[in-house]
Amino acid sequence: MKEILIIAIGAAMVNNVVLSQFLGLCPFLGVSKKMDTAAGMGGAVVFVLTLSSLCTSLIYRYLLIPIGMEYLQTIVFILVIAALVQLVEMFLKKMIPALYRALGVYLPLITTNCAVLGVAIINVQKEYTVLQGVVNGFATAVGFTIAIVLMAGLREKMEHNDIPKAFQGMPIVLLTAMLMSIAFTGFSGLV
Repeated sequence: MKEILIIAIGAAMVNNVVLSQFLGLCPFLGVSKKMDTAAGMGGAVVFVLTLSSLCTSLIYRYLLIPIGMEYLQTIVFILVIAALVQLVEMFLKKMIPALYRALGVYLPLITTNCAVLGVAIINVQKEYTVLQGVVNGFATAVGFTIAIVLMAGLREKMEHNDIPKAFQGMPIVLLTAMLMSIAFTGFSGLV
């Protein structure tokens, strides 16, 4: 139980996928303009990352290793992730069309989000069990959600600030992300 807790805290806070490993920056910067859109993207990433961690761990451990085809892991992982993203996309289009439209092009980009593929590969490299891999995937997604919601909150507040013209737009967003990254290094002593 202690090991699972260490994996969860490490993935969510200490080794935050966006602010420490710099994976998944495209949706982080693109969808963090509004709090509700950022939370929706976070929810979609939680679902995809958790389920993809489960599926890729099972496929790798019980299919690829027994038949000696571990070298196909990247291709298989991408196919699994793409299928899961399609499920999320169909669900949102049918059940929550406003969020589907708000996420726009960033929803299909979860398929190519290097954070999702990165977690699946990290689970294999660290030789996590299926449970440990799922916990790592879920905690990583929670860390992504924390980062994107914090950024969205800051960006909503920055809209009302007097920012010099040279820093308006993406420069101030990148500076904010840099400061958030520095702040998250303070969690490095937790694990």
